[in-house]
Amino acid sequence: MQKSDRPASPAAATTAAPAPASGPRSRGRPRAFDRKAALAEATRLFWMKGYDATSISDLTAAMGIGSTSLYAAFGSKEALYAEAVDHYRETYEHLVWGGFLAAATARDAVQALLTDSAAALTGCRADIPHGCMVALSAIGSEAHTALVELLQNARAATLQRLEARFATAVTMGDIPPATDIHALARFIQTVQTGMSILARDGAGRAELEAVADVAMAGWDQWVGR
Repeated sequence: MQKSDRPASPAAATTAAPAPASGPRSRGRPRAFDRKAALAEATRLFWMKGYDATSISDLTAAMGIGSTSLYAAFGSKEALYAEAVDHYRETYEHLVWGGFLAAATARDAVQALLTDSAAALTGCRADIPHGCMVALSAIGSEAHTALVELLQNARAATLQRLEARFATAVTMGDIPPATDIHALARFIQTVQTGMSILARDGAGRAELEAVADVAMAGWDQWVGR
């Protein structure tokens, strides 16, 4: 029997390599994000731009997440804004109200409120946007009545806190019993709100402290102690 002159086929001469395992490729888990840090970034953006001027794309860029993650974590832009207002108050309120709450007299409380506001609203106490987020916020759409009410209640809380402090002062004999504490509280609230607007427009700390000094001169003339 003659030997074939043809070379052996490669398939016969070598051992076949094992086929790759079948089945779907494993994918990495979606990257988790820091919800608290994302909320802080959203708060800062809303503080600077306001609700209506802040888009979902603005928010996702600032928060470092996609829109799907934003909706999954917060539900909606409206719900995120409501959380941002709460975060703002919980995080920054002490910069303005700490001295007021610790003061021994009503006069000292008001002076602390206004001078601390002059510092905080101009970014001298922390690296934060100028002005008060709550005082400067406006919701333009009638579709967002819950947010409008949220902001109205937040602003009303300032008036209520002042009135409560002045009522205590009357009881303690710190200010005269005939004092119109509602008008006095509204006056201080109006001064502080004006300071917030001026701070957003670029007024500095010293300028706002001068406003506080004039307000306290008015206090001394009207309240007398």
